[in-house]
Amino acid sequence: MTLTTIQPPGWPTPKGYSNGLLAPEGSRLLFTAGMVAWDEHEQIVGPGDFVTQFAKALANVVAVVEEAGGGPTDLLRLTIYVTDKAVYLASQKGLSRVYREIMGRHFPAMALVQVAGLVEEGAMLEIEGTAAIGGG
Repeated sequence: MTLTTIQPPGWPTPKGYSNGLLAPEGSRLLFTAGMVAWDEHEQIVGPGDFVTQFAKALANVVAVVEEAGGGPTDLLRLTIYVTDKAVYLASQKGLSRVYREIMGRHFPAMALVQVAGLVEEGAMLEIEGTAAIGGG
């Protein structure tokens, strides 16, 4: 499937995300739930370790996409909810490394939102995604 990157003329090229991605005609949209760093027993992995939790939550999003027949490059959008933006910013180097391990050089449209808290005890972040599976 070929996604079309949308970049308004004259805008600076974003780093680490896309301003917009257009799915090809005939693709199916998949919306994931918010994923935390749960293992198969619904236990948070990496307590207190932001990078480990990010990697597991992102891998969980990708696992749902793969179950639907897609892969990381089918993700159009990621919304990342964090309980502490400062921890996110301080973790950039490690986050970049694990992001590339899971997503390669594919950069969907992304938003980062700081929240007062998450439902799951010990979760430092939650990630939800939108993917387009199949089509063009």
